Amino acid sequence: MTGVDIVYDKIHFGHDPKWSGRLGPAEGGGLLLCVACVVEMIESEDIASVRKSFALSGISGVLKCSPGALRELLRQDHRVSVRFTASLLGMLHTVEDQATLEKVDQVLVQLLLELQSELSYRFVLEEIHKQLNDQLNMKSFLPTFTFLGNLVEAVPNVAQSLVTQYVPLLEQLCSALLYPDEALKASVLHVWLKLFGTAGGSAAQSLPPAIRDRVCVLLLQTLANAGSNRLINNCVDLLWLLVQIREAVSVLMSSPGDLIPCHENQNLRTNNEQNLSQNQEQQSPDQCPLPLILKKLLMSGDETLQATSAKCIAAVLVHSPSQCSTPFIKADVPEFLFDRLAGSSSGELLWSAYSCLVLLTDDPLFFSQCHSVYGIESLVRSLNEALQLTNLEVPKQGLLLLTEILERQPPSERLFPGASGFAAVSEAVSGGVSSSCLKVATQAASAASALFRLNHQSRPVLYGKIEGLIEAITNRFPELPLPSHPHRGISRNLTRSGKDSQASRAEGFLFQALICFQAACRLAEECASEPVLKENTFTAPSKQSQSQDSLESLCKCLLCCCDSVWIPTVIRMCQEAPHAQILQHFYSILSSQFTLVPSLMPVFVNKLASSGFFRLPLEHKGLLCAGNRHQRLNASCCGFLQKLSMCLLFQSDPAASSCQSDFEEVENLMLHNLPSLCCRLSDWPSLLCDTPGLQLSEYKGPRATQYCMVILLHLAMQHGDRLLPDQMVFSSVVWLLRSVQAQGGCAPPRFVLRSALYLLAATQDKIPNLDRAPLSCISKALSSQSFSSLYIHHPALLHFIYRYPDLVEKFGSLVLELWLTKQTQHTDAEQSTLVGFYFLVQEKGEWRESGAEEDKEPDTETLELLTLIDKHPAVLLTLLDMVCSREPPLAGRALGVLEVLLRAQRDFESDLCFSLRPAVLQALQRHSLENMGHGLSQGHAAQAVNSLPLLLKLLCVMQASDPPSSSSDSSKMDGVHFKLLYHVSNLAGRLKPSDTESLLPALSFLYCCLSLSPAHCTDRAVSVLLSNSGLMDQLQTVLSSSSSSSSLLAPSACPPSALLCCSHLLLSSLITLQRVHSSQVQKSISWSLDEAVQRLLVQKRNTDNLSLVSLLRLLQALLDADLGSAVVSLTSGPGLVGPRPLGVEDGSLYPLGTRGAQCLSTALSGLLLQKHELLLRASVNCLGSLLGFLQRRSPSTAKFVVCQPWSRFLIYCLLSSGESSRLHPVVLKLITILLQHGSSTAVLWEPDLLQVMEAVEGRGVKELSEEAAQSLRQLLTQIQRSVLQPPLTEEQKQRVRSVIKSLALHTPPNLPGNVLRVRDVSICLSDFTVKSD
Repeated sequence: MTGVDIVYDKIHFGHDPKWSGRLGPAEGGGLLLCVACVVEMIESEDIASVRKSFALSGISGVLKCSPGALRELLRQDHRVSVRFTASLLGMLHTVEDQATLEKVDQVLVQLLLELQSELSYRFVLEEIHKQLNDQLNMKSFLPTFTFLGNLVEAVPNVAQSLVTQYVPLLEQLCSALLYPDEALKASVLHVWLKLFGTAGGSAAQSLPPAIRDRVCVLLLQTLANAGSNRLINNCVDLLWLLVQIREAVSVLMSSPGDLIPCHENQNLRTNNEQNLSQNQEQQSPDQCPLPLILKKLLMSGDETLQATSAKCIAAVLVHSPSQCSTPFIKADVPEFLFDRLAGSSSGELLWSAYSCLVLLTDDPLFFSQCHSVYGIESLVRSLNEALQLTNLEVPKQGLLLLTEILERQPPSERLFPGASGFAAVSEAVSGGVSSSCLKVATQAASAASALFRLNHQSRPVLYGKIEGLIEAITNRFPELPLPSHPHRGISRNLTRSGKDSQASRAEGFLFQALICFQAACRLAEECASEPVLKENTFTAPSKQSQSQDSLESLCKCLLCCCDSVWIPTVIRMCQEAPHAQILQHFYSILSSQFTLVPSLMPVFVNKLASSGFFRLPLEHKGLLCAGNRHQRLNASCCGFLQKLSMCLLFQSDPAASSCQSDFEEVENLMLHNLPSLCCRLSDWPSLLCDTPGLQLSEYKGPRATQYCMVILLHLAMQHGDRLLPDQMVFSSVVWLLRSVQAQGGCAPPRFVLRSALYLLAATQDKIPNLDRAPLSCISKALSSQSFSSLYIHHPALLHFIYRYPDLVEKFGSLVLELWLTKQTQHTDAEQSTLVGFYFLVQEKGEWRESGAEEDKEPDTETLELLTLIDKHPAVLLTLLDMVCSREPPLAGRALGVLEVLLRAQRDFESDLCFSLRPAVLQALQRHSLENMGHGLSQGHAAQAVNSLPLLLKLLCVMQASDPPSSSSDSSKMDGVHFKLLYHVSNLAGRLKPSDTESLLPALSFLYCCLSLSPAHCTDRAVSVLLSNSGLMDQLQTVLSSSSSSSSLLAPSACPPSALLCCSHLLLSSLITLQRVHSSQVQKSISWSLDEAVQRLLVQKRNTDNLSLVSLLRLLQALLDADLGSAVVSLTSGPGLVGPRPLGVEDGSLYPLGTRGAQCLSTALSGLLLQKHELLLRASVNCLGSLLGFLQRRSPSTAKFVVCQPWSRFLIYCLLSSGESSRLHPVVLKLITILLQHGSSTAVLWEPDLLQVMEAVEGRGVKELSEEAAQSLRQLLTQIQRSVLQPPLTEEQKQRVRSVIKSLALHTPPNLPGNVLRVRDVSICLSDFTVKSD
């Protein structure tokens, strides 16, 4: 051989040139090849093996680089081709060098592929068959079998020819498996492996059954005794191909174990130089060896081998699960599969083991032998590993296995007796739910559904873990690709397939999530029914206080998730194309919410009803359930509608125990008629207007269906969901009532009439007035039942009844009583007594008392009545009649409405009061007669007495709203006003002192009558009151009971502070007006001046501000009368006047005395530092009256009081309180008083008067109220009169004159309010304006 040419020089010269050729590129320079040289070299025994190998390498290169060239040389003579092939086949037996054998194998396969000749293939097969027949040494055929396997793999047609035409050769291949050499067996198995795996297994289908069955048996025998790696791998690979053939599986599983010898401690596999052995178990003659063999494979250290073994088990079970699973389970294969799960992170092994175990769970024996209990921990551990893999099919398959185990596990065998096991599986499932793949999340949701069964719950129940799973599923909802509104056009079709698949996965997840949520709700209901689970008795003491791990917390979580996420998601998902199965579980979930958290149901139910959840299920029923379709969805919708309706009905009147039978009737009516109500809402009017015949059952039939529709329309409309247009509803209900009456049968049930009345009232706005016939029909229907049982607390009902005089005549008074009786509880709470401090402020000319009754906004019920009164004034007299004749709760509410009306209707209050006063006067006259008579029944008398406080309170409100001074008719006191005063005074004189509920408004009314009327109109009123000895006794009793000498009385015997205030105020008005009119006094009232001064000086902290205000007002009136009024007989004590005989100063000031004057001035100075507005005004007025009294009786004492250092400190504190306080009328009045009585030391120009001047100049006189302007004018006038130290400069005098001039040009508005009501006490503001000289 020369160069790289494949030519043997010694023999080449004798060869015909036609067998030579230069093979290579067309431009020349290729390889010179002589076929004859190659053949002779191969056949010659003298040629070295290395040279032969080199020649074969050259041939292989030619076949690769120059396809077809060698074929052209060999086509010249077929015999040369055959000889060449035979020579190569012979080398497989003669060559011992492994590298050369591999070259021969390679060249043979390449040559046959090059020739592409069926004759060549047959020659090779026949030659091999012949060799097998002639040779006794089977071991030498190892290279031949290897070549045959490679040939079958490279040329699929050879496999088909082999199984169809060379059966004897196949039998010889089977026999070769009995040879003890494992390498030979491996090569033979290599052939079988290629035969069964070539061309998609088509050759295996043509294999004779006998051969295939023999291969199966021999394979089991070989695998059972295999020891080398190659043999085991080939056996397992071939087994994997065989188990995919149903017929082969039958043979493999039916082979008895005694035909296949298995030796104890047989080495199965060597891995990392370690021998893994397994003691072969003793087996019965009929026991199948395949499970044991595969079990041993599972014990090997090669994960690939383990995975293949698991796949083989799965393939066997797929073909015949019922027959094949039992042997595997009895062989404890599940146990070893679970062990593999616990110690592997290989995705292939995990998936294979999962798939195998999924199939094994179909056999009940799997659970009865506790394999699930044994392996659940390993499964959970492997799931955590699988969720970390990139191949998402692995965790999906693992979660499927978990689902199957949880679903099929017998309840008697608990999987999670302890909390740790349940916590671990819940965390694994939660991880699956959070997977990025929706398919994995869907399978995890399915596993969660099975996990939520009661028999899987640990003790204690881990409600927190269940809650966490629900939240994990809920958190996936925002990521779901919800369906969008469809778009028309071609672009929709282009992307439809991608969107459909994505939407399909989202829909699948939502469906499975709903099943899971329903299972959680069912679990919560079951736990709630078992006290041990509800209380979680076995919870550790350290964790019992954790409210987040309680059943209540779980139920709240379910309700919250359902309300905030699940409901919106399902509605959006089913908006375009409703899905029957999704909606079925959705409505079942909604139904279960009614029992989870009863305390939150009112809010949740109202939200559902107001969000269209009457219309939604009704539309779904009409769309999907018509024609008896989707019966389960229909049942779910009906159950939800029934629970929603019953809950709303019960909420409307939960305290009506008499209506329990109505609730049961409604429930039965819906139970029997909702399933058949599967039509569209547009068809309802025609159904309501049908005239059905007689029906045998009360709860079934067309009429019952109509009643059911009326109730649904009522409940939906009551919560803002109008299922039908108002005009259609109104006409349908009227027609239904007329139809029932026309048939002459029984009237509609009470609950149906109630709903019908509501619908008529709520839809009346755009309906013309009814004719006589339908109105008579409605009136007759309402008269068939007690109206209180038909009443619904809704404003429309009021307006509907008062819209028609016929209905007003029958039901007007009743509906008003029920309206006031059914007011919400918060109204009563708001009417509680006001306590604490009250601050009267003056803003922009308006007086307001914070905390006063005028500040309260009227409730909704009262506002509706005010609207009704505007349209129908007759309601006013009905309310007044209730005040006079009804029991206190109802009468009090009627009075409250009248009070709001009087306060709110400012433009019409004069006319309103004018209309009310005669009626109130008649009621008082009737009360006086009844009180004086002796023939009335005790019950009637008690009823009349109860109405008196309300009448008197109404009078007080009327007096505040329309005072006599507001009218130009000054003789009103001679008319109704005077008669009212007369009767009230007589009643007040006859009342018991303990009847403060009536006495308080009576005294308040009398006080307002005197204070609000002009002085020239009050002479008769004062005379009447002063001549009423009973009234004077009442005042004496109240004052005596409150004195300090009566401190030994029980607290219940002391009069309320409000009553004492009214007594002080009334007495102060009587003192003032008696002095004006010189009225005759028949009976004086004794009052201790000493105790009054002591209360102001020492006990003011224990006295409320309103009592102090009234006491100061009384002292002011007495001081103005020089403490010598005929109305009050004053008593003094040593604390005021000192010991007797009295000195000159004490005598002139008696009964106050010098010490009393100083104490009173000190007390008044302290009160002037308070922040209560009324108290400030009363204090400064009283101080002015005191100094005036002292100036008249003892000027030196007056000067002494004014010049005290306290006065200077008082001025400093008040002026330092802020810029607004410097122009306050009280401060201005105090400075004026001090200057007026000669205190040049207490008040200085700088800084006192200068601060006032700067405040006026900075603010401007236009911003001052009338009272502040008047007080400022008096102060400036007094400054001009007084002699200050140092005297004023000319510039300062000019500033004073400039401000006075500005005040003369400014006319501030009058105060709009005259009466202030605080704690049922009426205060005339005119008595507390800063007094001007």
